[in-house]
Amino acid sequence: MDKDNTHSIVAPPHSEGMRIDVFLASSLPSLTRSRIKSLSEQNLLSVSGVPVKASYRLHSGESISLVVTSPLPSKVEPEEIPLTIVFEDEQLLVLDKPAGIVTHPAYGHPSGTLLNAVLFHCSALAGAGDVLRGGLVHRLDKNTSGLIVFAKSAASQQALSEQFKRREVKKRYLAVVMGSPQTAEGEIDLPIGRNPSERKLMSTRGRRARKALTRWRVLERLPYCSLLEVFIETGRTHQIRVHLSAIGHPVLGDLAYGKVNFAAISDTALRARLKAFPRQALHAASLSFFHPQSSEPLHFSAPLPEDIAILLAFLRKRSLG
Repeated sequence: MDKDNTHSIVAPPHSEGMRIDVFLASSLPSLTRSRIKSLSEQNLLSVSGVPVKASYRLHSGESISLVVTSPLPSKVEPEEIPLTIVFEDEQLLVLDKPAGIVTHPAYGHPSGTLLNAVLFHCSALAGAGDVLRGGLVHRLDKNTSGLIVFAKSAASQQALSEQFKRREVKKRYLAVVMGSPQTAEGEIDLPIGRNPSERKLMSTRGRRARKALTRWRVLERLPYCSLLEVFIETGRTHQIRVHLSAIGHPVLGDLAYGKVNFAAISDTALRARLKAFPRQALHAASLSFFHPQSSEPLHFSAPLPEDIAILLAFLRKRSLG
């Protein structure tokens, strides 16, 4: 983020006991208290490196940091962006999302998102739920590919959201990870919360961490890598990526959580190929839930995208080598 958008202030003596939003609104006239509150809810307001709420009471001498982002648009505009439709009826739209596209407008990505594309395809979706989230009931990271579902009505959106809350939705992912797990399968039961030092990242040692459970199984062991089948029982932000990194097997290409010593790979061609993979090798391969209107059980699958399929073919050839 541009440094010009970061305000660093040391709380002066007269701010003792003041609400931080009141103090900042008076110190930064271009910002309202409501805007400061919105920024705090995104963990963009911190005191001595710790995210705080807008109601936080200041102490003289404390170091305040406020990152001011560009405001989001008041509504999402339809954009003609190609979609890969897996299923569609009057209530649902299931898509195979490519890597590289953001799911919905967010700070830094006000347009060009999957939701912009969905609204162009189906204008009725605009009536479902939050104007900036449309009929979205879950999301995928920008560089994760695979299945994602949109609801076409507020009622369907609510019904699907309830299924997610009750953990009735079954999500299966495929991931190429670094290394070879010692066992054939495993479970990761570690809470996930916001990383205290990197506001955009999550951590198993984060503040206000919430329960997170991931199950995995080895499908194939490959040179310096493994192909895993992953199931998540909870839906925390970056859950799979954080959990697999925590057990020492980060997702290949995950620059945020995957600290990999590529120099240890003696095969130069293999080292170059793995190091150059452009995104996290994570794919939402299947999705099962109940139709929000008929209660019919639905199951969808999406084939591996070309980049991961080509990578696996290369690794298999290398293992025969």
